[in-house]
Amino acid sequence: MPPTQHEKGAAFRALHDGEPFVIPNPWDAGSAKVLAGMGFRALASTSSGFAFTLGRPDGAATLDEVVEHAGALDRATSLPVSVDLENGYGPTPPDVAEAIARVAGAGAVGASIEDYDAGDGLYPRERAAERVAAAVEAARGLDVPFTLTARAENHIRGHPDLDDTITRLQAYERAGADVLYAPGLRTAEEIRTVCDAVSKPVNVLAHRGLTMSEIVAAGAQRVSVGGALTWAAAGALVAAAEQIRDHGDFSALVAPTQLREWLAAGG
Repeated sequence: MPPTQHEKGAAFRALHDGEPFVIPNPWDAGSAKVLAGMGFRALASTSSGFAFTLGRPDGAATLDEVVEHAGALDRATSLPVSVDLENGYGPTPPDVAEAIARVAGAGAVGASIEDYDAGDGLYPRERAAERVAAAVEAARGLDVPFTLTARAENHIRGHPDLDDTITRLQAYERAGADVLYAPGLRTAEEIRTVCDAVSKPVNVLAHRGLTMSEIVAAGAQRVSVGGALTWAAAGALVAAAEQIRDHGDFSALVAPTQLREWLAAGG
């Protein structure tokens, strides 16, 4: 029997109490199956990667489309799925609460909420904390365990002030967030400073300048990759297509030998 949503939610929460782990970011059902087949223990959607599958830039998917995508990822594997909800698809706390309820209804057992709006910029800290509190209330009102991640976006939105990052994350912790996340931290020292300033598990966005062991040694519990796997796949597509276009060379058209195995195991 496949696990129930309640069992997935409990398993996802338990991961945050165990050894640090990587939560990769699939962009569609096929990539989700491959990652599950490779042995990862949970999955998180990527707003930029999903938008790419629609031929759009990051931020251009609707909540209806994201809910459908969340359901597709959940059905693809037996793993817990957390959903990138960007800014909650609306400016008000009720908007955020509705987004949480809808992706939970599609099968997700976690979600992240940002403190940034493409039109208005970074939300003032107090307003952002109110939105996190509304997301937490919605999550706690569900009949399944649901892990809420609160994101401080300032580092990737033109305001890389670590003191502001910490103050925001501390406010979101007080609002009840289960996991704290500040994408854009570049060094182990920055990660350590953030982890030392809060008591909830911290998610770190991986980059090529840091290893998993360095991130873990700095205190992080969870590591995600955002849209980077999508761009790695897109890069392989472009490289193969350039060989075809420029040289008539089809040698790159080879599937991974374990693809069938991964797809079968990922169900």
